[in-house]
Amino acid sequence: MNISKIAILSLGLAGSIAAQAATKPCEELKAEIETKIQSAGVTAYTLEIVTASEVMDPGMVVGSCEGGSRKIVYQKNDG
Repeated sequence: MNISKIAILSLGLAGSIAAQAATKPCEELKAEIETKIQSAGVTAYTLEIVTASEVMDPGMVVGSCEGGSRKIVYQKNDG
């Protein structure tokens, strides 16, 4: 999967989920995001739930939960 597809996937995931995610439990949101990533054919990736202050690269955030206090960060792995 090339970088433009990853960017489009990330933007699509973040945009489609952002409004409903503000109060959604993080594990539930993470499961929904994983389903969407896998349906796009991506197999080598990591999703991690972190506090908002732990985010190093805002471009890797694909979800926000627990009122925005936690973020779900996507990282593509080699594979």
